Amino acid sequence: MDLQVSVFLLFVAFTSGHSLNCYQCGKVMGVCIFPSEKTCPSGMSMCESVTLVSNLGLKMKGKDCSADCASGTINFGDTQMSSTCCNSDKCNKEDPPDHSTGTPNGKMCYYCKENSCLYSLSCSGTEDHCVTATANFSSQPEILKGCASKSFCDAKGTGPFKSFSCCSGNLCNGAKSNTQSFVILCLPLIAFLLML
Repeated sequence: MDLQVSVFLLFVAFTSGHSLNCYQCGKVMGVCIFPSEKTCPSGMSMCESVTLVSNLGLKMKGKDCSADCASGTINFGDTQMSSTCCNSDKCNKEDPPDHSTGTPNGKMCYYCKENSCLYSLSCSGTEDHCVTATANFSSQPEILKGCASKSFCDAKGTGPFKSFSCCSGNLCNGAKSNTQSFVILCLPLIAFLLML
């Protein structure tokens, strides 16, 4: 009996004392040249490395601990993000590839620009799903549409998303816009005026 208790206590001592260590940094316009090491707090069991590129030429890189993350890419038309996740000590040393140089894969999805989601986008690399997400970047919720890797869909999105849904057909994420909604609401009025 004493041997079983001793083995159990030894097991608990070795497993409960180990915390995940990840690299941490955030850098605009470049690479994390000197990332620092960080012991992840309880509940953070992954290391993540992210590259975010906007069509304005802004590039951001980041590394940190994460509670849950997805490896893959997501493209909202004006902004592309590549993410890699891992679960061993300091495994997030390398930056994910710059997604903005990806080769189109034949998949097409809608994306939103200037309050309209009527624009189509060529997906690239591993982006095999269309996505519709809602995020709060300002005081009003914003609808985002684009292409995503299956891993982002399986994780139901990460980060600032309030809602996140995926579909797998070409242009399956709908082209709804404020303009379309207004036209649909006005159709009965237009039909009535034409009958006069």
